[in-house]
Amino acid sequence: MNKPLRRIALFCGFLVLALLLRDNWIQYVKADDLNGKSLNLRTRIERYAHERGNIIVDGNPVTGSAVSDSTYFKYKRTWKDGAMWAPVTGYASQNYDANQLEKINDDILTGNSDSLFFDRTLSMFTGEKKKGGNVVTTLNADAQKAAFDGLKDKKGAVAALDPKTGKILALASSPSYDPSSFAGNTKTDEKNYQVLLKDKDKPMLNRALRETYPPGSTFKVVTAAAALENGLYNSIDEPTRSPNPFKLPQSSKPLENEGTIPCTNATLKVALQWSCNTVFGKISDDLGNAKMIEEADKFGFNKEIFTPVRADASVYPKDIPPQNAMAGIGQASNRATPLQMAMVASAVANDGKLMKPYMVDQLQAPNLDSISKTEPKELSRPLSAANAQNLQKMMENVVAVGTGTKAQIPGVTVGGKTGTAQHGLNNSEKPYAWFISYAKTDSGSPVAVAVVVEDGSANRDDISGGGLAAPIAKAVMQAVLNSK
Repeated sequence: MNKPLRRIALFCGFLVLALLLRDNWIQYVKADDLNGKSLNLRTRIERYAHERGNIIVDGNPVTGSAVSDSTYFKYKRTWKDGAMWAPVTGYASQNYDANQLEKINDDILTGNSDSLFFDRTLSMFTGEKKKGGNVVTTLNADAQKAAFDGLKDKKGAVAALDPKTGKILALASSPSYDPSSFAGNTKTDEKNYQVLLKDKDKPMLNRALRETYPPGSTFKVVTAAAALENGLYNSIDEPTRSPNPFKLPQSSKPLENEGTIPCTNATLKVALQWSCNTVFGKISDDLGNAKMIEEADKFGFNKEIFTPVRADASVYPKDIPPQNAMAGIGQASNRATPLQMAMVASAVANDGKLMKPYMVDQLQAPNLDSISKTEPKELSRPLSAANAQNLQKMMENVVAVGTGTKAQIPGVTVGGKTGTAQHGLNNSEKPYAWFISYAKTDSGSPVAVAVVVEDGSANRDDISGGGLAAPIAKAVMQAVLNSK
């Protein structure tokens, strides 16, 4: 072979080798990445070529599938009471992909999961249509309805947990949206989606998981736990040596209480009953920022929580003394999600043991065989059993004779803490109303709840945790108790 032909042959060989390498790179290395791209129409067509598996609550599906009028997609997703369940399920749209449980468990719901390989193979021989698997949740339908109905036309959110397991029993957010309104790919679906995006009230925001608020006086439960855990006081009936008002450190500004309430040298029990700012501001200052952060971290602050849907990190900040004192009463830069504050109530109710929150009980194959099951997992121990039981006495006193009497349930022991969190520059906006609580029977505490209400339509003087949020928490607790 002469030299020019040899060069051409080598060059052609190089091109063939490059083509083989590129082809293998695309087909094997990049296959999953390319299949997962939202612009890959073939993948989207396959996703909606058959009926999607369901998301299950209390044994019943809250989702479904319907024949679509689309050119490309045979089926589209449907919901029962979509607005109520959207904060749990998320959406699945032919145009806009999916989120939350619909997205996280997409491979199970579409039937494309590796764990369903045997089912897919078997259907090739039996001739059965391809089916998706199911996602079985931990949610309690009655509790979810009580939370959703309680919020009604108010902005806000509710999170409810089983303290012993960490199971999420309710997760409501208001205002909400119906995922069915943009599940297809018509012009109407596109219009509905754009309207939701532009809505100033943000109905697609999951306020239970993705919005952080100043927790206000509900955070005093964490501050009380820090005082007990660090030995600042030996008894909940010991005077706290707290002046009224309390002069903030490095500041000429005094910290005062709301109204004429008995907070001077009040005991921890009395201070929580009346929600004394002076007592808990002084506790936070006495302990210092590092110890307050340490205790808040044990309750789950300063890190994201995965349920498996991601919840934003609640924040107890690194701060200077006057701001640390204010953070100790749930103000300044202190921020918390409703889920986080439900975790606080849950840990107290469970004798100091905080369980990891989760909302998927198990994943099922199309034939209802269990593929995987979530086992309860301990997250941390924010306080000892003895200190948790003392804090229970304090919270139960709040509901019995303090600011949380509207959460009382006949024949049931209820512990709680109200909160009215300042909002806006110099408290210029209407405050947020909070309530955290748990219910306790002879067989233990089956439910802990956190409620936040941002009610812009209420009169400012009528906004309080005990007035707006406590009745909603009571309804949710009653729903769980009745279902037991």
